[in-house]
Amino acid sequence: MLPFTLFSLGVGVTRLALDSQLVIAERLSRLSRGDPGAAVEAVRMVAEKTVALGEANARIVSAAATGRLDKVGPEIVALYGRKVRANRRRLARGRAK
Repeated sequence: MLPFTLFSLGVGVTRLALDSQLVIAERLSRLSRGDPGAAVEAVRMVAEKTVALGEANARIVSAAATGRLDKVGPEIVALYGRKVRANRRRLARGRAK
């Protein structure tokens, strides 16, 4: 891996970690309420994780089949990053209401 690619991957992983912590905190807050919205959030959370895992696995299998496993790490970090940022924005909008 080139140094800039490795640095970029590190930045992506760090942003993913920070955004994930915000999403986890907001989800725990919602789940602790125990209202009907908490049940919806719990189901959504499990469904999203199942789909994301399937997408990541498909990328890994495709990369392995084409011999480019060294390039799939940044793709998966970007994939999860987009999903986590979308959740962060959605949960922030719900909090503002």
